[in-house]
Amino acid sequence: MNDDFKRFLATYDSHDMSRIQFPVELKGVGGFISAAEIKSGGGIANLPPWLGKAIALVDLDAFFASVEQLDHPEWKNKPVIVGGDKTRRGVVSTCSYEARAFGVHSAMPSAQAARLCPQAIWARGNHVRYQEMSTAVMMILADESPYLEQVSIDEAFIDISPGRFANEHPIVVANRIQKKVRELGISCSIGLGTSKSVAKIASDIDKPEGLTIVYPGCESDFLRPLPIRKLSGIGVKAEKQLHELGIRTLGQLAQTEQSVLVSVFGKNTELILSRCQGLESSEVIDEAITKSVSNEMTFSVNLVDISEIRQAVIMLCVKVGRRLRRKQLRGYTLTLKVRFDDLSVRTARKTLDHAVDDEQDFAPVICELIGEVWQAGQEVRLIGVGVSSFEARPEQLSLFTIPEQSICPGIESTSDQPNKSHKRSLVEATDKVKNRFGENAVRYGRDLHFFEIGSGTIALKDDCPTEQH
Repeated sequence: MNDDFKRFLATYDSHDMSRIQFPVELKGVGGFISAAEIKSGGGIANLPPWLGKAIALVDLDAFFASVEQLDHPEWKNKPVIVGGDKTRRGVVSTCSYEARAFGVHSAMPSAQAARLCPQAIWARGNHVRYQEMSTAVMMILADESPYLEQVSIDEAFIDISPGRFANEHPIVVANRIQKKVRELGISCSIGLGTSKSVAKIASDIDKPEGLTIVYPGCESDFLRPLPIRKLSGIGVKAEKQLHELGIRTLGQLAQTEQSVLVSVFGKNTELILSRCQGLESSEVIDEAITKSVSNEMTFSVNLVDISEIRQAVIMLCVKVGRRLRRKQLRGYTLTLKVRFDDLSVRTARKTLDHAVDDEQDFAPVICELIGEVWQAGQEVRLIGVGVSSFEARPEQLSLFTIPEQSICPGIESTSDQPNKSHKRSLVEATDKVKNRFGENAVRYGRDLHFFEIGSGTIALKDDCPTEQH
């Protein structure tokens, strides 16, 4: 490799471009290109050509905290923690890099975060504002390629393969994305590779605002030395089992016989092996193809009364219903998740014979599921509600009539009620008010209690078909 080009790879000019790291040597590559040339788009011929698929994972850096610092300039360069409350039980949703320097991290108990960083600024969170900023970023990405898959509020895959939509070099496109995101007042880190799993790992190599590139053919060299936990699909349990087998790096995992790994990964063994060998073939799936829409809330004070649990379920159903309608989705499968004080989790599901997007239809059914996961006396720490299975399927008429008396006090089922259209109109009118004046413009009296005892850690989740954030 040309010495000048080597120096270029190690160059970082914050005024011209973001950090660009090539984590492995590019064999046979020569030539030199300056940061200014990349920024302007000139001299692209001197970049190593990109042959094949190019997938980028765009990860917004400390997203919620960065938005809070943007909206509160006086918080810039100060430790900011979003979610939870240092005076009550809860968990950290995210935190700024200044807070991370003290050891604070996402999902950490609030009390522990307060001890580690007593001078931190605590923000309860503004999910409407975060969604607004997320939408602005996704519009930037959509301008670069129609092949976009949003996997969470702060992460998205984008296919920028040369010739598929545009003929620009993927590095130029990635650098332009970072520049446009920076103009919004926040930053992003990008991993660029030939598959989603490689791009995902690369995006985490150099944060914040790093750009890590794994050229086609370099996947194995890039993955080989990394610890096994870097790979999506390997959790704590699998890591422990692999360590017992003497496997600690992705390179070691890649060389292990498939028959040895079946006891660890089961039916996913072949997929995991292809990922750690850099051979995975994955497509960026349109972000509109959402697998599920869900909401969950952690409570600073455990719920022990059935009426409180039901009201919490109803509140979450209302949130899920609204988001379903905004996405123009109707689902068949309902899910209720409950986490107890001992951190154990129980889940119950029910699939309907008709698709729903109105909480008046599905909240009573989810309330029925409470009895499958909860027993009197159990203390509830978290509740989650979800709707999934959006694919079209033939609907059939039920042989049974749902009784008029609602199973779930506080919200009525509309299945056989003559005033169903009137209630639907009311729901749509409420949606319009919230669209214009914000989510808090209309609240039910039953929900006010949970604004007091909720930890502030409300997870908004749309799951897309991906290896996973």
